[in-house]
Amino acid sequence: MLKIILILSVLFGMCNSNTTKMETSNVSDKTIYDFKVTDIYGENFDLSALKGKKVMIVNTASKCGLTPQYKGLQELYEKYSDQNFTIIGFPANNFLWQEPGSDEKIATFCEKNYGVTFPMMSKISVKGKSQHPLYTYLTKETENGVSDSKVKWNFQKYLIDENGKIAKVISPRTKPMDPEITAWIEG
Repeated sequence: MLKIILILSVLFGMCNSNTTKMETSNVSDKTIYDFKVTDIYGENFDLSALKGKKVMIVNTASKCGLTPQYKGLQELYEKYSDQNFTIIGFPANNFLWQEPGSDEKIATFCEKNYGVTFPMMSKISVKGKSQHPLYTYLTKETENGVSDSKVKWNFQKYLIDENGKIAKVISPRTKPMDPEITAWIEG
């Protein structure tokens, strides 16, 4: 009887470890290309259209001390968009209600004040109970297979490699044209 119990425990242990390995490999296969979002004009935007590009994902806000970073983001986009790089902006109202406007108001604000031409998405939540699934992916190692992170404030930047995986997480205070960012794009 003891032998049977021992054999069953070994077999059960093997089954469990295989399942865990399979689940882990599925997580590591997940990329930003698995997500579809809505752009600021209400149209579907399939992130798989970005395959092969380096991407900066950034949460934005119109009434923040860091809002002037829109200018640097636009400059970065203009300099590198023809070099297999793009920026995706996600307005979010998670930090002191600094993005209260509707998508229409945000789009007008970005265009009028900063000449934004990089893709802007519909306003989402980047943290908390209503966190958008893309940001769950970006912030949870169990989802992205790379690392855990926390969205600390508006204008946090996620640098995504050509394979759709997180390469770096950049502080909200780091300006878009910082050498760390430009070197990554050029590398």
